[in-house]
Amino acid sequence: VQLVESGGGLVQPGGSLTLSCAASGFPFSRYAMNWYRQAAGKERELVAYISSADSSTYYADSVKGRFTISRDNAKSMVYLQMNSLKPEDTAVYYCKARGFSIEFWGQGTQVTVSS
Repeated sequence: VQLVESGGGLVQPGGSLTLSCAASGFPFSRYAMNWYRQAAGKERELVAYISSADSSTYYADSVKGRFTISRDNAKSMVYLQMNSLKPEDTAVYYCKARGFSIEFWGQGTQVTVSS
């Protein structure tokens, strides 16, 4: 099982980034996918979720209207489009797969929002 995040980096406030998570080793389409983030000195928090069944989504209030989660089951990929980025979005972003009482985590990708 492997989840590999990519797309992080340094961006100015107001800018955009798209994170990608490539999954392998499990039946991707049957797992709900999540993006979490952890800022320095803070607990890891759920940012966005997309279901396996109907691709319904959930967003944390702090990112609602700015971030969009999507998935491509044919490619076993999940994405997080991040717009209007703020300095408080700075964190390590993690991809998580959950299903059948099992969960898998990626290693994370750093996003830094700074001028």
